[in-house]
Amino acid sequence: MYAEERQQQILALARAAGRVDVAALAAEFDVTYETVRRDLTALERHGVLRRVHGGAIPVERLGFEPEVAARDAVMTAEKERIAKAAIAEVPAEGAILLDAGTTTGRLAEQLPTDRTLTVVTNSLPIAMTLSARTNITLMLVGGRLRGRTLAGVDDWALRALADTFVEVAFMGTNGLSVERGLTTPDTSEAMVKRASIAAARRVVLLADHTKVGNDHFARFGGLDDVDTFITDTGVDKQVAGDIETAGPRVVIV
Repeated sequence: MYAEERQQQILALARAAGRVDVAALAAEFDVTYETVRRDLTALERHGVLRRVHGGAIPVERLGFEPEVAARDAVMTAEKERIAKAAIAEVPAEGAILLDAGTTTGRLAEQLPTDRTLTVVTNSLPIAMTLSARTNITLMLVGGRLRGRTLAGVDDWALRALADTFVEVAFMGTNGLSVERGLTTPDTSEAMVKRASIAAARRVVLLADHTKVGNDHFARFGGLDDVDTFITDTGVDKQVAGDIETAGPRVVIV
C-alpha cells in the first residue's frame, strides 16, 4: 500500500471514530510506529488532522477551522463534482450569491460564460476568480476581512446584504446535522451567512460528506432554510434521507 492510500484510510478511520491511536494504526496496517507518526504529520500538514498525545483527532471534532489553502487541498474530487452539479441551479440570468468557501470557490471557477449574471460575494478569493469575467457584474460585499477565511464580515457586510436580493444563494457550511442545522465556528461568519440566506429566493447548500454530522459553535440556519443540498457519495444514505425529511432536496454526486 502506498503512503497516500494509507493516509486516506487513516483519515477515514479518524472521522468515523472521532480519533485514531498510533499503536492501533500500526497494528492495523502492519507498519512501524514511526511510519504512522509520519502519516499523521503529513495529514496534519494538510490541515485535516490535529496531532494529540498518542494519536490524532480530525479537525472537525475540535471545532478547529483550517485556513483556506488547507481546506482547498482536501476532498478536491468531491468538491469538483459538487460544483459541477451546482451549475444546474444557476439561473439563465439575474443575480446570485456565492458564500465564502472552497466548494463555492470551485463553482465560481465553473460559472457558465454564456449567460449574464450579477454575482454577490463576501469572498476575496471568489472575487479575484471572477474579476476578469466580462459576462459577470461582480458585487463585492465589504467589511472586516477575516484572515482565516478571507471573507468580509461584521456590520458593513450585514448592511450591504440587508439591501440585497438574489435569485439563488450558494452557501457553504462547516457543519450540518438534523439536530442543529447549519453551523460554523465563528459568530461573525454566522451573521453574514444568516443574512445571505435571508437575501435569497432559493438557497443551495454545497458541502461534502465530511461536514455532515458535525456541529460547530455558531448556528446560522436550519435545514428548512435550504431548498437543495448537494453533497458527494460518501454521505451515509440513512442520514441523507433524514436530512431530506427535514427540508431540502438532497442531490448526491
